[in-house]
Amino acid sequence: MTNLLESCRIAPPPHTVADQSLPLTFLDIKWLPFHPIRCLLFYDLPHSSKPYFLETIIPKLKESLSLTLKHFFPLAGNIVYPLNPEKKPEICYRAGDSVSLTFFESSDDYDDLVGNHPRNADKFYDLIPFLSQITNEESAQKLLEVLAIQVTLFSGSGVCIGFSNHHSVGDANSMMGFMRSWALINNNGEEEQFLITHSESRSFPVFDRSLINYPHELDSVFFKQSKKIPMASSSFPLPTNRVRATYDFPQSKIKKLKDLVHARFPRLAHVSSFVVMAAYVWSCLAKSMIASFEEKVVDDDDKPDFFLFAVDARARIDPPVPGNYFGNCLSFGLAKMGHRELVGEEGFFAAAEAIAEEIRNKVIDKENLFEGAENWLAEVGAAVRNRKMILSVSGSSRADLYGVDFGWGRARKLETLSIDGERDAMSLFKSRNCEGGLEIGLSLPKVIMYAFAAHFSEGVKGE
Repeated sequence: MTNLLESCRIAPPPHTVADQSLPLTFLDIKWLPFHPIRCLLFYDLPHSSKPYFLETIIPKLKESLSLTLKHFFPLAGNIVYPLNPEKKPEICYRAGDSVSLTFFESSDDYDDLVGNHPRNADKFYDLIPFLSQITNEESAQKLLEVLAIQVTLFSGSGVCIGFSNHHSVGDANSMMGFMRSWALINNNGEEEQFLITHSESRSFPVFDRSLINYPHELDSVFFKQSKKIPMASSSFPLPTNRVRATYDFPQSKIKKLKDLVHARFPRLAHVSSFVVMAAYVWSCLAKSMIASFEEKVVDDDDKPDFFLFAVDARARIDPPVPGNYFGNCLSFGLAKMGHRELVGEEGFFAAAEAIAEEIRNKVIDKENLFEGAENWLAEVGAAVRNRKMILSVSGSSRADLYGVDFGWGRARKLETLSIDGERDAMSLFKSRNCEGGLEIGLSLPKVIMYAFAAHFSEGVKGE
């Protein structure tokens, strides 16, 4: 149970940001119908008290957030979604625009919430803020809030920071930049170290859409296509009828899986940590659904299974886009294989081969990065309609959210609630506990989760 302590709105400091608008590229537009991204970061604060939270933590977070928004102004603005089909959506910031920031106190069991074991997924929604949508009939447009933040105190245990953001404002790389910056300013109690760090590395966020070299007719194509897709509700998917659990991939397990794949396919290129982890989870999850009796494999029904993953395109575009570009700059890969093959004894190896080949075709070959982009939404839509399972990934094997330090040390636990909105999805980040390892999060019906845990522990023959 949570109690509201304070509700406020935080804007950049007065007269620091001019009124301005940013166009949405097709890489932003494709996310317009998508549900909000929801993420929780838990921090241990065993000596935290309500007075300390009210008198020290809250004022500091409010001040540091305002200073950070000066450099990340789109997050204080709104997506203006025109109801007039002749106009295109854009991100608008006007003086006075702000971010919703709420503070709560919770009496829930902190130690249970930060565990890796299966937990009721519904209980996490007390810790995440709602992202609003406002329809203005007079101006014939919708205003889509792009960021909301909630901070929750667990007295004597810790603090949770919950972020809800619209994917169209920025991808994981962009939001990571914002969170690291806010944490750095809050940690130091001032903006100076942030300015020094980013000046030396030339890593202040850049918003110039012209940095992305692509056929600009794709903007209209994607907006026209996106309007045919019902816009996902920003409300919470409750009840989820799911449990959440976390699984670690230590470096030792990753190496064993790589060695097995190399032994089976000596000439297969691009056998990365991501490939073997994804293949292992994909094959285990497919088997888990059969074991739970949700699905049965029959001889005349071998619909394909798909594995959908995002690809950061910044370094792959010609010319390359700076790593500090703020917005969406993602391509995707869609590996495909028969359901019976995936759940078979050789499922892991077949999955690894399929994912590695998709990476070679879609990721490594830079010349084909945006080839056929006008068909991306149709391609994914067809996969969704005709699949047994389509496992998607939220996050990145390169993302280290645990290192986001607000002055309280490394985060204790990370939860991505967005995956509750998908039938089959997983979160992926660098592991907190295993150097060089990976961490995945799953949200599944209880019976499937326990079947998955059994398959995950069983391993691959020869491992």
